Amino acid sequence: MALPDTGKKAPDFTLLDHSGESVTLSDFIGSHNVLVYFYPKAMTPGCTVQAQGLRDIASELAGRDVVVLGISPDPVKRLAKFVERDALNFKLLSDEDHAVADAYGAWGPKKFMGREFDGILRTSYLVDKSGNLCSIIDKFKTKDHHEVVLNTIAKLDL
Repeated sequence: MALPDTGKKAPDFTLLDHSGESVTLSDFIGSHNVLVYFYPKAMTPGCTVQAQGLRDIASELAGRDVVVLGISPDPVKRLAKFVERDALNFKLLSDEDHAVADAYGAWGPKKFMGREFDGILRTSYLVDKSGNLCSIIDKFKTKDHHEVVLNTIAKLDL
């Protein structure tokens, strides 16, 4: 799956969040920059470390007017448990049919423990207040994802 082009409108979407409420990307246009990050599965070790890193930089993100939306193929119920267990301070969205991940090029072939299968490709996207995709972040480790995000935001001067 090809990645969307930076400098162009980010693919819009509406998904249910961990509370069962609809969240639409375009609702943030004009008021917030948005970090859209795709992760494979709630409450797994790597995804937990990545989410906790973002949770812990909430004030820096807020200072840059950045809202975080985490997207995985998990059902809403599992997302609610993840938010509660780890005191996450941002919205997790359910993309069970991975249609949004497909639109962002974040779904594709993976290898794990000798197996090949299709799944979430851990990727993050920065969308500016105009709704344009301004950066794709796909080279990071889960433990330093939040630092890479902050550095990218600083470079873009969002």
